Amino acid sequence: MIAEILFAASIPRMRPSERGTNWRNEMKCLFVGNLNFETTEADLTRLFQPFGELGRIHRVMDRETSRARGLAFVEMHNGDDAEKAIVVLDGKALNGHNLRVNEAKPITDHPHSGGRDGGNRSGSGRGRSRYSDDDDRESGR
Repeated sequence: MIAEILFAASIPRMRPSERGTNWRNEMKCLFVGNLNFETTEADLTRLFQPFGELGRIHRVMDRETSRARGLAFVEMHNGDDAEKAIVVLDGKALNGHNLRVNEAKPITDHPHSGGRDGGNRSGSGRGRSRYSDDDDRESGR
């Protein structure tokens, strides 16, 4: 999810008044989830190319292990083509996994305020409130 937020932040946004009359046909970024860890960029290219011209394909990798995280972002140059790809590919099996395909959402569409602790700014020092609101004094710790 963090990668989705970071990637969405890197895409320039336009105000509706700047988009013109054909803004729906502009480039769209698609989120592709539930990927098999062995799915390659070439696999994604073959999957999405029949629907229209592709831009960048970004497979999200774990920073520490350099292993795939099971999600990707695919840019499509035409919004109508992207909508067709969503309709056809959402739920389709690829390498043994049913894909989740939808339009990537910009950061402002996410309900939380961000941060590693989900926006909790309670000032509790070591962040105990992230784990539980239960009083554990009676547990003998």
